[in-house]
Amino acid sequence: MAHNILSLLILSLAIFTLNPTIVESRSRARVYVEYQCRSTIYTQLCIRTLLPFATKTTAPSPAQLARISLTTCLVKARLTKSYVDTIAKEFNKTKNARYHEAVTECLRQIDDGVSQITQSVKEQQRMVHDGEKDFSWHESNVQSWVSTALTDVTACLDMISDRAIGGKEKGMIKTRVLNVKHLASNALALFNRFTTRHRGSRVIKTP
Repeated sequence: MAHNILSLLILSLAIFTLNPTIVESRSRARVYVEYQCRSTIYTQLCIRTLLPFATKTTAPSPAQLARISLTTCLVKARLTKSYVDTIAKEFNKTKNARYHEAVTECLRQIDDGVSQITQSVKEQQRMVHDGEKDFSWHESNVQSWVSTALTDVTACLDMISDRAIGGKEKGMIKTRVLNVKHLASNALALFNRFTTRHRGSRVIKTP
């Protein structure tokens, strides 16, 4: 688990070093990141996620920002899955059937969400490798899988809503799952921004 998370973080750092956009200062780097995050709903979270990858001299390209954002989402989703799994086991030990059932259902949704985000990260890597080849196909896959992941984490929240479970566990699960949901939403927005700009830059004007 820890090895997988470390590998994802290394991947994020690696893709950041490719074809960086030049910026002149830390303040300019922040302005650059803020500008890229304008398309997201959770703008401040987007800025906090991406700003560490912008330095005084370089900043990731829009494509790299989208990959970093989604990779960060995957790391958080896996950590959240592990946490919810731990809570489910605790409820099982205490024989709290109602709480255990609700958290287990939530866990199933998170597990599927992790699978969807994992596929999306891999698809983005294929998109980089293939270049213009099958660009629209890769784009559609990523959009579909991230959208499904958003549906999954929303379903998880529904499982623990109202009086399904109570106590501090409910608050902790909700906080972590909402963070994953917001990261996924931001990642999708950044990805859509990148693909739209990419396609626009390659429009061939007909005579």
